[in-house]
Amino acid sequence: MTKIQNLRGSIVAITTPFKENGEIDLTAFDALVEWHIAQGTDGLVVCGTTGETPTLSEEEDAMMMERAVKVVNGRIPVIAGSGSNSTQDCIKYSQTAQKAGVDALLVVAPYYNKPTRKGLYQHFSSVAKAVNIPVILYNVPGRTGCAIPYDLAIQLANDHKNIIAIKEAGGNFEVLVNLIANRPQGFKIYSGDDFLSTAANLLGADGCVSVVANVIPKEFHELMKASLAGDVEVSRQIFYKYKRLMDLMFVESNPIPVKTALAAMGKIKETFRLPLCTMEDKNKEALLTELKKVGVI
Repeated sequence: MTKIQNLRGSIVAITTPFKENGEIDLTAFDALVEWHIAQGTDGLVVCGTTGETPTLSEEEDAMMMERAVKVVNGRIPVIAGSGSNSTQDCIKYSQTAQKAGVDALLVVAPYYNKPTRKGLYQHFSSVAKAVNIPVILYNVPGRTGCAIPYDLAIQLANDHKNIIAIKEAGGNFEVLVNLIANRPQGFKIYSGDDFLSTAANLLGADGCVSVVANVIPKEFHELMKASLAGDVEVSRQIFYKYKRLMDLMFVESNPIPVKTALAAMGKIKETFRLPLCTMEDKNKEALLTELKKVGVI
């Protein structure tokens, strides 16, 4: 558990490449993983939102978890998204991920059915008790319609020793600050928002589960390294160079822009599974222009 408990820095929420026929492109995925490790990425999340998990089958989820563990081969921590809006299914997916050998689970708040605070507590407690690997809470109310209150996250961390971190992607800086200020010793706070991560690190957070790191892994690793070290000047330089690119990663629903960028870089095919689809022309043009401006393509 030590490796995951010490994880800080740039944690890429990796994409799931598809072939033109819609099948998962394992060769492209393997190459992405190797590229990330070579570029300094500190950790990897597989089967997250950026990995288009809602369109993957249960069998494909398990395959991608196993593949990530195999290719990484212990070089950096592997975290698997195993959330569901059914606690029973979440436990099943989490146990599958544990069997695959991942280092930790990323468990999103139950989406759509909007549980109460009591229901949220029981959901995460049940998952934590059902596995013996670390659990990272994932708060992203813009996607789920359900927020994890910061004090509930702290309560869960205090009550379950294997709840070791939270990915906070609510877009509310005050929530990030409250988490940092009130967390138990050793509990990690990861921003789930590229744009807020630099400032959060300077105030005591531990890094970012990042989208833009898919496109600029080395540069985002350096940004996280500088901000974690408190180097304001270097952090500013890198942040403002790539600020526009971070913005453009969300000009359409994630992971549409990031996969479009990776396709332009020759890393993957520009293929999605419906209901996700290719970018609107004007947005794609803006993205490609910025990628050229910062020297990515």
